[in-house]
Amino acid sequence: MASGDDDDPIIEEIDVYLAKSLAEKLYLLQYPVRPSTMTYDNINLLAAKIKPKQQRVELQMAMDTTSPNYCRSKGEQIALNVDGTGYEENNTYSVKMMDNQSFSSIQATTNTARYAAAIFRKGELHVTPLTGILQMRPSFTYLDKADNKTREREAANEGGDSSQDEGEEEAKAISVRFARPESEQARQRRIQSYEFLQKKQAEEPWIHLQHHNVKDGRSEHERQYLFCQNVDVSDNSELVKTPKEYLTMLMPPLAEEKFVKPIGPSNVLSMAQLRTLPLGEQIKTLMRNVKVIQFASLMGLLASGTDSTAVLRCIQQVALLVQGNWVVKSDVLYPKNTCSPHSGVPADVLCRGRDFVMWRFTLERSLMRKEVAAVIKLPPEDVKDFLEQVAVPRVNRGWEFLLPADADFVKKHADVAHRQHMLWMGIQNKLEKVFNFSKDDLMPKNSPQPDPVHISGEQRLKLAQDRAQAKQASLQKDLDAKRAGSGGGGARVKQEPVSDGEAEPMDTSSPTPSLSGIPNGSVNGYAGAEHANGGGPAGAPSPQLLDFVTKTFGKNPVLTLNELKRLVSLHLATMPAGHIPFGPVSDHMLQDAVLLSRCKQIMVPFPALTTASADVQKVFGLWETGEDCDKHRHLLYDMFTKTYRLKRTAVQARLNEEFGDVPKADVDRLLKECCTSHAGMWYLKGTTQS
Repeated sequence: MASGDDDDPIIEEIDVYLAKSLAEKLYLLQYPVRPSTMTYDNINLLAAKIKPKQQRVELQMAMDTTSPNYCRSKGEQIALNVDGTGYEENNTYSVKMMDNQSFSSIQATTNTARYAAAIFRKGELHVTPLTGILQMRPSFTYLDKADNKTREREAANEGGDSSQDEGEEEAKAISVRFARPESEQARQRRIQSYEFLQKKQAEEPWIHLQHHNVKDGRSEHERQYLFCQNVDVSDNSELVKTPKEYLTMLMPPLAEEKFVKPIGPSNVLSMAQLRTLPLGEQIKTLMRNVKVIQFASLMGLLASGTDSTAVLRCIQQVALLVQGNWVVKSDVLYPKNTCSPHSGVPADVLCRGRDFVMWRFTLERSLMRKEVAAVIKLPPEDVKDFLEQVAVPRVNRGWEFLLPADADFVKKHADVAHRQHMLWMGIQNKLEKVFNFSKDDLMPKNSPQPDPVHISGEQRLKLAQDRAQAKQASLQKDLDAKRAGSGGGGARVKQEPVSDGEAEPMDTSSPTPSLSGIPNGSVNGYAGAEHANGGGPAGAPSPQLLDFVTKTFGKNPVLTLNELKRLVSLHLATMPAGHIPFGPVSDHMLQDAVLLSRCKQIMVPFPALTTASADVQKVFGLWETGEDCDKHRHLLYDMFTKTYRLKRTAVQARLNEEFGDVPKADVDRLLKECCTSHAGMWYLKGTTQS
C-alpha cells in the first residue's frame, strides 16, 4: 500500500453484481410537481399505458372527492364542460364529477447510460441499468375536450340546411394534383417539423398495463428481479475489466457526448461559441456586428478575466477611435473584391466614403447627410448605410454620433488616443487628395481650433509692440486735436473714457472661445472700465499688468492661460472696492503681457481627443531670468514641443547629452518648478488631465 493511503484505510469490500432481468424494462418515474413527503403509494391507480419506443407513459389516478380540500361545485362544473349533459360510455367523468386525474410523461434525459437502480442485500450491491427516466406531470387534455364541445355547439347553431350543403358539395368539381418529387432538403425539414413528430407519435399504439400496488405480492415477486440471478463471478465476464477500463465505464469522457446544435442562421453565433474563438477573432466578430462600442462595454462582452492590454492590442487592428469610442474599420465591413449590396459600388470606393464619414465624426458631433454626399459622391443608399452604422438622426440637427464621447478612456489610455490621432492625420491626408477638399472648408464656424502653430513667440511679441505703439499714437493724436479745438492752454480737457467699441477687438487669430469662465476680452467683468491707475492705451498691457505677470511667472515658471486668468481674477478680488489696479484685460492683452515679460508660448502637442479647454492648451513658460538654469528650461520646453508627457529618465539623458553630467538635484528642481507627475509621467503644469 502506498504511503499516501495510510490515512484512508479500506474499511470494507463489497461485491457488486449486474442484474439484467429488468435491464430493458426498468423506468424511473419522478413527480416534480409534488413534494417527496406526499407519495402516490396509497392512491388508487385506475389505468396505465405505455409507448415503449417513444418512452411515453400515461397514468390515470383517482381523486379523493370526499376530502375537505376538494371543491365539489368546481368538479361538477368541469365535468359538465367536458362531457355535457348526456350519458355516454366514452365520457371522461362517468359520475358527472371530476373524480380522476391524468398524468403524462416527458423524458428527463435522453442518455441513461450512466444511471442505474441499485439494491443492497447481505453485503452485496446489485445494479440494474435504467431504460428511461420519466417526469410525470398533470395532463390537461380535458380542457381541450371542453373547447371542442364549445366549438361543436357554436357550429351547430350557425349551420344551415344540411341537405342543401350536401347538394352543393356534390356539384363541386374535383381537382387532382400530382406531388412533385421531394428534395432531400425538403425531406429533412419535413422530418424535423412539429407536425411530422406528432404524426409519428400517434402512429405507435398504446400498450395497456396492469398496475400492482407497491405492497402487492406480484410487486414483491418482480422486485426479486432486481437481484442478479447468477452470482457466480466467473460467469459474469462484463465486470472482469482492468481498473482503467472500469473507471472509463463508470465515468465516460465528456467528449464522447454529442450535442445536437440548434439549427439557425449561418451568420448567428452564440456567446458560448464566440468565446471558443481566439481573442482577436472574438473582437473582430463583435465589432463587425455592433459597429461602434465603448471599451468598457466591449470588456463586459468578453469572458471575465480577459487582459485589457491584450484587448487593446487586438481592437486597434480592427477598429479606429472616434470620440473615445471604437468604430469598426471600413475594410473589415467591406473586404477586398466585394461590393455594395445596395448599388454594387466596389469595396475600395465604399471604404474611402465611410472613412470620410468617420473622420468627420472625429471633428464634430453631428453631420448633414447632404454635405457628406456632396463630397464622397456615392449613392444615397450607401451614404445612409454609413450614417446608420454610427449615428442616429436628430430633428434639425442632422445625424448625431451614436454614443457620447468617452473622455474616461482617453484620459486613462492617452498613449492609445495619441496613436489613433496620428492614424487619423494620415487618413485625412489621403482623403484630402482623393476628394479634393480642405479641412478648413469643412470645419464649422463654432468649432474650437488651436492657435496657428506657425506664429512664433517672437512674432507675437513684435505684433504686440507694434499694436501698442499704433494705439498710443492714435490716442495722442486725438488728445492733441481736442486741445487745439478747446482754444488753448488754460482750458481743462477731460479725456473721454474708451468705450467697448474702441477697445481692442476680439482675438481673431484663433476662433477658439474662452472656456475658463472668464469672457473672451475681459477679466473678472472689468471690460470697458477706464484706466484708473496709470493704464496705457486701450488694448495695450498696462505697466501694472506687466508687473503682475512678471512676478507671477517668477513664482510659477510654467502657466496655462486658464490658470493665469484665474490668478488675475483672484488678484482683482483681493483689491479694495472701486480700486482697479489695471484696466480692461482681454485675452490678447494678457498674452501680450506674458510675451513682454520674458516668457514664450510652448506649443504642446495635445492629443486630438483631449478634453482640455482651449485656454488650457495655451501654455506659457518663463524664458529668460539671467540664471544658468535657463538653458535647462529651454531644453525642457523643446522636448515638450515633441510630446505632451515625458519620463524623468528621458529628461536626464537629454540634459546629460547636451550639457554634460547634470546633477540629479538640478533635474529634480527643474521638474518640480515646471512640471507635475502623474502615473509615472511628467506633464507641464496645468496640462495633466488627472
